[in-house]
Amino acid sequence: MKKSTVALLAGAALAAAAALPATAGEAEEIRVGIVQFVDHASLNQIRTSLESRLDELAEEQGVNFNYADYYYNGNADGSTLQQIGADLISEDVDVIVAIATPAAQIMQAAAEDTDIPIVFSAVSDPVTAGLAKELDAPGMNITGTSDALNTTTMMELIFANDPEADTVGLLYSKSEDASRVPIEEAKAFLDEKGVKYVEKTGTTTDEVNAAVDALIAEGVDAIFTPTDNTVMNAELAIYEKLIDAGIPHYCGADSFALNGAFLGFGINYEDLGTATAEMVAEITVNGADPAETPVRTFDNGIATINTETAEAIGIDKDAAEEAFAPFCSDIVYVTTAEEFE
Repeated sequence: MKKSTVALLAGAALAAAAALPATAGEAEEIRVGIVQFVDHASLNQIRTSLESRLDELAEEQGVNFNYADYYYNGNADGSTLQQIGADLISEDVDVIVAIATPAAQIMQAAAEDTDIPIVFSAVSDPVTAGLAKELDAPGMNITGTSDALNTTTMMELIFANDPEADTVGLLYSKSEDASRVPIEEAKAFLDEKGVKYVEKTGTTTDEVNAAVDALIAEGVDAIFTPTDNTVMNAELAIYEKLIDAGIPHYCGADSFALNGAFLGFGINYEDLGTATAEMVAEITVNGADPAETPVRTFDNGIATINTETAEAIGIDKDAAEEAFAPFCSDIVYVTTAEEFE
């Protein structure tokens, strides 16, 4: 073969190789920054199901969702979350997943002058939190999944179990936007019903402990907490006090019941994580525009009863199930543990 022919063939081979993607034979890597507000059972459950579904979608769509190198936990600290946001921007990730309202708000601010999309998860009220102009069309480079709570049903559950309750404790953190609306809704419900309520707040586990002591001293008949990460983070530290006082704790997520509260009510957080992963794929692989991608909401209707706590405070499980059934799509049972299996 002539040298010129060899050169031509070699040149053609090089041109063909140059026309191929730089990672020919390898799946496209999509860098997914995951920012979890704090370590507790609900948010851990979301992250686990999010990662599991991303792995499934990667195989289905022939890409590699690299989240392992870009996972951060903010430990409920604003300064830490701000630094995480700056780090993810400098790492030029393809998308940021922010789990819980405070994390989403800080990531939104960090990415404001970039084209990095944000997908939030477990944001109870995206509009009030400033994360969406409206649920059907967020209008910004951010969308996600909401764990909005049906506060009226939560209140109905309290009085279905104890029609004679005349004082209800409201336990939450003022630092969390997610708690603001449901607490106002609870007050309106109780005012209309003519039932007294006592508010106590805390921004740390120690403060939540002190708030619980104050509610016990006030002699409340039941305590309501919405989907509040601060109280959720403290539940394992407070549930035994409430058991000793015989006070049922009604909360806005099943993980509260897992960590010792009498009852958690709301959505399935595993489903929430799965849906969040699917939104990540829609945006990064299929090119969906976050500004026009509706926030996904879910039916509230699953009541989770901690059977150990129910027995300890003298509530009959079967009687509670009968009382709650008209207000719930499903009733499930747990015993106290730190994490979901």
